[in-house]
Amino acid sequence: MRRFGDSSGSQQSFRFFGFGILASLLSAGMLWYVFSLRNQSISPTDHDDSAKENDNELEESDNKDDNATPKSSNSTKTASRITNEVRTTDTANVNSSKKNKQEMTHRQVEDADKRGKALFKAKKFLEAATCFTEALDLIENSDDSSLEKQAITLLNNRSAMYEKAGLMELALDDCDSVIKKDAGHTKARIRKLRLLESDKRYREALVEVCAVQLRFMRENREKLRLGIPVQPPIPQDKIEQLMGHVLPEELELTVAKLNQKPRALPSRYTISQLLRSFVGFNAWMARAAKGDTSSELSLKLNNCVDDTEKATLLLNRGLRYMYDEQYEMACADFEAAYTIIQNKDDKDDTFEDYPRLLEWVGMCRHLHFDLPGALSCYEKCSDLEPFNAEILVKRAGVLMDSGKVEESLELFNAALGIDPDATDALLHRSNLRMLQMNPDEARKDLEKCLSLRPNHLLAQLRLATVLMAASDIDGAKQCLDKAERISPRSSEVHSYRGEMLFAQENFEDAKVEFDKAIEYEPLNPTPYVNAALAMMNTPALSGAEVEGAIGLLSKAIEVDPMFHAAYVHLGQLKLSMATTLDDARKVIALYDAGIEHCRTAEELRDICSMRILTVSQIDAASSLGMETLNMQ
Repeated sequence: MRRFGDSSGSQQSFRFFGFGILASLLSAGMLWYVFSLRNQSISPTDHDDSAKENDNELEESDNKDDNATPKSSNSTKTASRITNEVRTTDTANVNSSKKNKQEMTHRQVEDADKRGKALFKAKKFLEAATCFTEALDLIENSDDSSLEKQAITLLNNRSAMYEKAGLMELALDDCDSVIKKDAGHTKARIRKLRLLESDKRYREALVEVCAVQLRFMRENREKLRLGIPVQPPIPQDKIEQLMGHVLPEELELTVAKLNQKPRALPSRYTISQLLRSFVGFNAWMARAAKGDTSSELSLKLNNCVDDTEKATLLLNRGLRYMYDEQYEMACADFEAAYTIIQNKDDKDDTFEDYPRLLEWVGMCRHLHFDLPGALSCYEKCSDLEPFNAEILVKRAGVLMDSGKVEESLELFNAALGIDPDATDALLHRSNLRMLQMNPDEARKDLEKCLSLRPNHLLAQLRLATVLMAASDIDGAKQCLDKAERISPRSSEVHSYRGEMLFAQENFEDAKVEFDKAIEYEPLNPTPYVNAALAMMNTPALSGAEVEGAIGLLSKAIEVDPMFHAAYVHLGQLKLSMATTLDDARKVIALYDAGIEHCRTAEELRDICSMRILTVSQIDAASSLGMETLNMQ
C-alpha cells in the first residue's frame, strides 16, 4: 500500500534507498481535460460557425437630416433648404458609390471562394489556395470591416489547402494568422497542433492541446460543474502521446544539470531514521558515545603528525558527529580519512578500521546520491569482509536506487544465504518485494523479521502497511497497537495510524493522529502532508482550511526540502487556487525547487511532468488572452 502522504509509497525515511513503493502522481486534475486527435476529422471547406457571415448584408445609408437648423426667416429657410438638399444629394451619391463598391467586392470574394471550394473538391489544392488568396487580397484592399470574419474563414481554408499540398510552413503561417485574429479558433488550433506534431515540435503542440481544452472548459464550465457529459474536442491520449516525446528530452536535460551540482544531504530526520533501520545502529552509537567528544578529538587532530593516526582520529570524530547528528561534518571527516588511507600502499595492513571507514564513506556517498562512489566503497568492503551480510544489504540499497532491481534482489538473497536470520535483509527485501508488486512475499519477510525481533518497530509498521493494502484492517490495527506499545511517542506510529483512519474516511480522527505525530517529532515531514490531505477532505471545505493545508504542506518542505510528496500536493493545490497567471507561475518556481531535490527517477519524472503541463497551460492561457486558469 502506498502511504498517501509520501509519494514513495512506503516509509518516507527510506525513499532515498529505493525502499518504498514508487508511484506516478501525475494527477488527472493537472491534465485540464487533455485529449487527442484520434477521432477528429476536419474538412477544409467547413466554415467555423463563429466566422460564418452573411455576405449580402450591406450597410444602409442614413438619409435623415440631422443637421437642420431652426426656422428664422423665409430667405434663411430657403437658403437652408437649398444647402441641405445639396448635402443630402452629395451624401447619397457617396453612399451609393460606396455601397456599389462593397457589393462588387462581396460578389468577387464570393466568386473566388466558390471557385476555391470547387477546386478543393477536384483535389487541386494549390489552385484552390490561389483562389482563397485572391479573395483575401480583395478583402485586404477594401475598407469593408464586415468581411473580417470571412477573411478568417478564408485563411483557415487556405491553411487546409497548404496542409494537403504538403506546404507545412505556409499552412502553419495561416494558422497563426487565424489565431492572431481569433485566439479561440478551435479548428485552426487543432490544425496547428497537427502541423507542429508532424514537424516534431511536440512542446509547442502541447500548448495547442491545452489551449483547445481551456477554451472548451471555459465554454462548458457550467455543464462540467453540474456533471453533465460533454464531448471534448480532443481525446485524452493525445497529451500522453505528446508527453511521451517531450518528457524524455526534459528528463535528460534536467539530469545533466543536476549531475553538474553536488547533491545535498537528506534531512536530519531522514538520516536518523535510516541509520536506526540497521541492527548495528546501537553498536555504532555506543562506540561514539563512549569515545571523546568532537572538541576533544579536534584538539588531538591539531597535534597529530602521523597519517594513520590522523585517519583514525578523523574516523572517530566522524562517528561522533554522526552521534551528534552533524551529518555533513561527519561525511567530510570520513572522506578526509579515506583520502589519507587511499594514498598508502599498505592500507589493508596498517589501518585495521579500513572496512568500517569504507562502510561509512559508502553510506555518506549514498546519502549524497553518488551511487557509483557508494557502490565502489561497499564492494571494496565486501572484498575485505565477504561474509558481512549487512554490507550486502547496503550494496543492494544502492542498486535499488540505480534501478537495478534484479541485481539488488540477488544481493539480498546472498545476505540471507550468509545469515538466514539477518533482519536487515528481511526488512529491506520486503520493500523490494513491494516494489515488485509482490505483497505476499513482502509479508513473509516481515513476519519472519518479527519472529526474530518482536520489538522491531519498523517491521511492525511495514507489516501494518502490507495488511492495509490487503484490506486486513484488524490485522493492521494489531500491528499498530504493538508498535505503539514498543514506542508510545513514535511520530511514525501515529502517522501510520492516521493513514489507516484516513483510508476508512474517518478524517477527523485521522487529523488528530497526524497532529500527535507532528507534536512528537516536528521534523518528520510525513504527518504535515497527511494532515493537509485530511484537511482537504473535510466536508464543506472553507477558505481557511485551504490556507491551513497550504501552510502544512509548506511546513513539510521547510523541515525536509527533499520531501517529494509535499511539492506534488502543494503544487496541485496552489495551481487550483491561482487567481492570476502570475500566481500560476509561482507554481513553476515551486516545481523547480522540487526538481533540485529529487532523489529518484520516479520523483523526477513526476515533478517534471507536472512542470511541463503547468508551463503549457500558462502559455496556452496567455495565447487565449485569459488572465487565470481558474474556471470558476
